[in-house]
Amino acid sequence: MSIVKSLEWRYATKKYDTSKPLSEEQYEDLLTAVQLSPSSYGLQPYRFITVSDPSKLEQISKAAFGQPQVTTASKVLVVAVETNINAETVKKYIDKAAIARNTERKNLEAREEFVNARLALLSPEQKIEWAEKQAFLAIGVLVSAAAEAGVDASPMEGFNPQQVDEILGLKEQNLKSTLLFALGYRSVEDEFATIPKVRKTKEELFLTV
Repeated sequence: MSIVKSLEWRYATKKYDTSKPLSEEQYEDLLTAVQLSPSSYGLQPYRFITVSDPSKLEQISKAAFGQPQVTTASKVLVVAVETNINAETVKKYIDKAAIARNTERKNLEAREEFVNARLALLSPEQKIEWAEKQAFLAIGVLVSAAAEAGVDASPMEGFNPQQVDEILGLKEQNLKSTLLFALGYRSVEDEFATIPKVRKTKEELFLTV
């Protein structure tokens, strides 16, 4: 199946088949796709949190206004962004880069200074907004990877982030929830599976200047 055919097949699944779980191998493959996603400066200022505790899922379902995906999907993730992005964030990345690229750390100090200088221009609120943009790049990769694997997915913004942060204790971890993401296999009872997609035409969407 080509990526275009896969994206034609996918939709934001509303109701999942609880009798068809993802295998751990499938799930790990999708998480690897997230791990390889692009992000500005390579910092990946976010976390994808798998919620498997049934009691927490019930609480999150209430915070998501009872949307059934939270309690019927095979896997549910909370996508959270870091709220304490600072020089230590950049240092950890540069440390990893030096090892991965088999080079002395001092060779990357100019890059470290550049990234720190760019981040210093942002307020704490702007850093969170920037981090959310990076998280959404990874979310787009996950949507595409799931579709290509024949796995249904539901990115969900309809929830109370303050409640989810409290349920998972995210504030204490310097994290802030920005999206819920459900994965699994669609139920045959999900009427949304057969509803045609509505998209702008290419003429409306793409411009050449």
